[in-house]
Amino acid sequence: MIGHVDHGKTTLVSALSGEWADRHSEEIKRGISIRLGYADATFRRCPVCKEPDCYTVEEICKHCGSKTEELRTVSFVDSPGHEALMATMLSGAAIMDGAVLLIAASEQCPQPQTEEHLMALSIVGIDKIVIAQNKIDLVSREEAIEHYSQIKEFVKGTIAEKSPIVPISAQQSANMDVLIQSIERTIPTPKRSSDETARMHIARSFDINKPGTPIRDLKGGVIGGSLFKGRLKEGDRLEIRPGMMVTTGGMAKWAPIETEITSIMVGGAQVKEVTPGGLLGIGTKLDPSMTKEDSLVGQCAGKLGSLPPTWDKLTIEFQLFKRAVGVTKAVEVPAIKVGEYIMLSAGTTITMGEVKRVTKKTIDLKLSRPICAEKGSRVAIGRKIRERWHLIGAGVIS
Repeated sequence: MIGHVDHGKTTLVSALSGEWADRHSEEIKRGISIRLGYADATFRRCPVCKEPDCYTVEEICKHCGSKTEELRTVSFVDSPGHEALMATMLSGAAIMDGAVLLIAASEQCPQPQTEEHLMALSIVGIDKIVIAQNKIDLVSREEAIEHYSQIKEFVKGTIAEKSPIVPISAQQSANMDVLIQSIERTIPTPKRSSDETARMHIARSFDINKPGTPIRDLKGGVIGGSLFKGRLKEGDRLEIRPGMMVTTGGMAKWAPIETEITSIMVGGAQVKEVTPGGLLGIGTKLDPSMTKEDSLVGQCAGKLGSLPPTWDKLTIEFQLFKRAVGVTKAVEVPAIKVGEYIMLSAGTTITMGEVKRVTKKTIDLKLSRPICAEKGSRVAIGRKIRERWHLIGAGVIS
């Protein structure tokens, strides 16, 4: 699974996949990419043409007319680029194996959100990165070369220092073959275990029923995301944590949700069983009101009794950055103080935490919304600066 972040995203995925597809969200189809979107692209290779001309997404080679051979199908996660949408971007990064970092050649590099995206990839441990220098059709050759130098300077000393930089025009489908070649060489399909207990990060949830659908025709809620270990099949019982808030005896608490898998969709096709890798949609017997408008995003799903603990209090071993990431003017990061609220991102979960105790190495927090996560999970830390949330540090759950 590959994330692609920053400017010109919709056009790039269209060029690679032949479609811009979030299969359940009319908002994404209209181009409003505030929520995570996704699409699949099948990379193919012509057996006759030499590299890089041989790489394509077409079944028939445009150069020689030969029938192309399938290499693999890649799932793209669209992480919104605007700096105000850091939480959504971090959710996308949590389920990626690699990233295509788009940087517009028509703008100075780095832009605040570009810097923030690169830092987020570093926090969640993604170091397989291809840099796409997009919109080269809008600048002169000299400007493109100067911009390339800016990119090289920007990534110097970062996880992306040795990443290939591919000049492209997604709008004109220029250099798509070179981009596919770079992705194939830089972001291999990782080995995943299908023998372990199933675990899934939920990145989207939907009500797929149209308004006015008769009760007898209603379909259960759908969850979407990535299965990163184990396998799931139709008919499996599924547990979702933290679940939903219930009130018993005047006391509110979070209770796990149990349901059954009724269908599995991968790349637009319905399958009976799924193993790790790529993005999937799972139909369930849940009341669709429980899944509409991404209400289950950030939760974990898996076999009954197999999920990590649910935490409403956390201790995090943390490290602050020297300055806030994604801010146009440099802002030093003051120490975290007792009583302040910070934003936490773990997996696809975004929550707020009230600081209860601080030492030189750890923070104790009371969460506004509980999370389901393993000890040792990475956490991104955000603080509100100038009315926007920005990355200020990182840590692990201890």
